[in-house]
This record gives sequence, C-alpha cells and structure tokens, in this order.
Amino acid sequence: MSGDGLGRREMLGAAGVAACGLAALTACGSGGAQAQPSLKGKVLAKTADVPVGGGKLIEDLKVVVTQPEPGVFKAFSSLCTHKGCQVGTPKDNVIRCACHGSEFTADTGKATKGPATGSLPSFPVKVEGDGIVIVG
Repeated sequence: MSGDGLGRREMLGAAGVAACGLAALTACGSGGAQAQPSLKGKVLAKTADVPVGGGKLIEDLKVVVTQPEPGVFKAFSSLCTHKGCQVGTPKDNVIRCACHGSEFTADTGKATKGPATGSLPSFPVKVEGDGIVIVG
C-alpha cells in the first residue's frame, strides 16, 4: 500500500494499543504499565500452566505471563511495541512477534531483536494460592 494513509495493520495496531487503556499508555515511559481497573485482582493463569522458561498468552486480555526462572512470574502487554501485533507464546525465555520478527526477554520484556526497540509494558503480579494475579 502506498500513500500517506495508515494501512490496515497500522490501524489495527493503533486500535489494539487504544484498547490497552490510557493507564497503560501513560505508564509506558516510566517502565511499567498499570493494570486496567478490570484486570486488578484478576487471576491471569494458574502457576502450573506457565512453564519455566516459557509462558502463557492470554489473548483476550492482551497479556502474556512468563516464568523466566522457577517461582518467578512476570506479566507483560502482549502487543508488540513495533506495530501492535500480538506476540506469541514465550519459549526458551524469549517472547517473539510473528509479524516482523521482534524478540523480547521473558524476564524484563526488553526488546533484544528489532524492528521493535521499546520494551513490552509490564504489569506487577503476585501469586495467590495457585493463581497469578495482577496487583497494580
């Protein structure tokens, strides 16, 4: 597609970012996203469903949960910081975006391979019972 208008992917990416909520966007510059009010206290996944060195993609919430080392759980926006595509399920402590090949670390969400240069916004989580819950 040529011209100055936005393409379909850019529009979908922008809509996806908008869906994350204003709170998440305003926190991107400070290194962490704040959970939407509807996500606070919500069980994202069971600890047993998040493998060590891997993770679980929660597509409907646009969140990816990882366990980079035993007993350590992290949560990030699942929208790639390059064009807003949803990333895939983490494997080998890497979160990959199938759209353009960007890669992010499973422990910090930092971009390690472009074209994305920004880190995935993170969400503070804790374990309650056997569930992983967003707290912030």
